[in-house]
Amino acid sequence: MPKVRAEKKNRQHQEVKNQGIMFNTGIGQHILKNPLVVNGIIEKAALRPTDVVLEVGPGTGNMTVKLLEKAKKVVACELDGRLVAELQKRVQCTPMQAKLQILVGDVLKADLPFFDVCVANLPYQISSPFVFKLLLHRPFFRCAVLMFQREFAMRLVAPPGDKLYCRLSINTQLLARVDHLMKVGKNNFRPPPKVESSVVRIEPKNPPPPVNFQEWDGLVRIAFVRKNKTLNAAFKSTAVEQLLEKNYRIHCSVKNVEVPADFSITKKIESVLEEVEFSVKRARSMDIDDFMVLLHAFNSAGIHFC
Repeated sequence: MPKVRAEKKNRQHQEVKNQGIMFNTGIGQHILKNPLVVNGIIEKAALRPTDVVLEVGPGTGNMTVKLLEKAKKVVACELDGRLVAELQKRVQCTPMQAKLQILVGDVLKADLPFFDVCVANLPYQISSPFVFKLLLHRPFFRCAVLMFQREFAMRLVAPPGDKLYCRLSINTQLLARVDHLMKVGKNNFRPPPKVESSVVRIEPKNPPPPVNFQEWDGLVRIAFVRKNKTLNAAFKSTAVEQLLEKNYRIHCSVKNVEVPADFSITKKIESVLEEVEFSVKRARSMDIDDFMVLLHAFNSAGIHFC
């Protein structure tokens, strides 16, 4: 009679199973179960004994307990009250308990505390808003090591000319240095997600670039709506022209500059693009310096994007 192979079970997994927790994949609950991947992420974070770590999506605490061993303090942000209870139970009556602070709620709505390093296995549906919440957070943090859906991670690091290069790419790279660290297969999670994952390291640029981010993002948004179009075509949209004319008239009013009766925003935009020789350029191949030149030219001509 053939031997029946005993199923190997992670102790924490068995505890969670016994307590009847069903993970909610609808809000992105995919618990990282592979200790080698957990250790790899913590190693890439290069933690110091004096660090305060922000962990988003701690789940059942597989990474949290490892972070508590290395850092001075861990602030864990968790939406699900059931997992909060599991996490509290896991550190109860241990020296780690005093080093753990738990924030219960939606991290996008929360005021982030001071932290040195952020480590997160994020629900993938909040990836983009969370990245920009992080990058606009003050005071500056040292780095973030984050788990993302593979395609999202590749968009973050995509260079000009790459088919994945987009508004997300250039905005992130304006504010931070971004590196792809490792690929993580779906079988490293419980339950497995439908997509492959990647770990990315983000280091904010300090000091930040000397640019108004709302102005910058307004320009980049227009250029990347159709990234394969020429800039001349991208700015010919009626909605874009109406917005920029409104902003131009407000600027002139504030500066006490009279707008000529025959003023044409179309001709104004064309003259700026011709001045910097960008009329036939396409957003897909433009880098940060190109957009800096373009934004300066528009602003110098009184055209603003916010």
